[in-house]
Amino acid sequence: MKVLVVNAGSSSLKFQIFTMGKEMVLAKGLVERVGSDQPRLLYKRHDGKVLETCPPIKDHVGALKSICECLVDPKVGVINSLSDIEAIGHRVVHGGEQASKPALVTPLVKEVIRDCFALAPLHNPANLSGIEACEQIFKGVPNVAVFDTAFHQSMPPESYLYAIPYELYTKYGIRRYGFHGTSHNFVAKAAGTMLGMPYERLKLITCHLGNGCSIAAIDHGVVIDTSMGMTPLEGLMMGTRSGDLDPAIILRLLELGKTPAEVDNMLNKQSGLLGVAGIGSSDMRDIIAAEMKGDQQALRARRMFTRRVVKYIGAYYALLGGADAIVFCGGVGEWSQYAREKIVSRLGGFGIELDRKVNQECAGVKDIISTPRSSCKVLVIPTDEELMIARSVVMTLVNDEVPQVPEKVIEVKPKAKTKKAEKKK
Repeated sequence: MKVLVVNAGSSSLKFQIFTMGKEMVLAKGLVERVGSDQPRLLYKRHDGKVLETCPPIKDHVGALKSICECLVDPKVGVINSLSDIEAIGHRVVHGGEQASKPALVTPLVKEVIRDCFALAPLHNPANLSGIEACEQIFKGVPNVAVFDTAFHQSMPPESYLYAIPYELYTKYGIRRYGFHGTSHNFVAKAAGTMLGMPYERLKLITCHLGNGCSIAAIDHGVVIDTSMGMTPLEGLMMGTRSGDLDPAIILRLLELGKTPAEVDNMLNKQSGLLGVAGIGSSDMRDIIAAEMKGDQQALRARRMFTRRVVKYIGAYYALLGGADAIVFCGGVGEWSQYAREKIVSRLGGFGIELDRKVNQECAGVKDIISTPRSSCKVLVIPTDEELMIARSVVMTLVNDEVPQVPEKVIEVKPKAKTKKAEKKK
């Protein structure tokens, strides 16, 4: 079965095409700067052959058409015709409370995606555009939406509710949703395989550390807490996002004359490692390099990052009543031996012990980096969200997980009323 995986952004479209028998990537790439004067298509075949072009692309339909031309091209293509693609999987950032698992795209599912536009204004509209582009070009081919928030929908109310007036939740859906769910799901299941045990029998703390960062506490296959909140801004210190802060800071910034848009931009794009380190980069590699050269601000930024990761791991270790494994993934989690060492060395109070030699040799590969004496395994598992989406497509379509009644594809809960809806009312 050949599955196309699509991740549509506001001005980009990433793709991978899998043959699912061997779970092999046949080709991957992206179209960026969609709608601009200088769009760019990068296409890479499984054998390493690369094609880079700048075709005129005005929208997601045009981007997808350009990708399709590459896929069937006699010289660089990997399929004979578009009919070889049997299903399409889509990353959808937000499914709100209504999406608790992957869903075959129906009019109802599209409505759910639209209902979450207000919760993910930069992502969900683009995700839906990607779906509609595929429907236009691949007529009759099933599309499956895989929601970043779905894996976290098992959280209990005491985890997802904020301590604010309850009606803000019932009227407007203000609650913690969590993100990176596809990644947390992938590495949790991979951890079970590594440890020779179904992940439903394990207590796991999964740490997705990259430019965006989140941690999840998974108890026997069920997420009981996660660090990101109503938006991806809450939680850990990240590349450019502030993470947790005193809400009164926002009020103070507004008093100082900042507009809501300026505050939003500051907290999402000018904060985190970028804002604290002051070296003009949010890349952990650059931060560590500056730290090694004696830059005190970079050192401060890295220590802040480490401290906050340790705090969340410690909190989730307590919530779980201990853990079988801590899993690192994401760009920093997979590749930064230094960052991992600084984090794990602070967990000695739990009896967790790092094998420094193994950790130093582990970069972007799957391995156990804790010592045999460690009370809890520490794993590095490269995440693969695209493969997880492709697997979800197969599970949804092949394993009879899609009921005949569309309304049962997703768990439908009462919709939160948006401010716009309230005004109309």
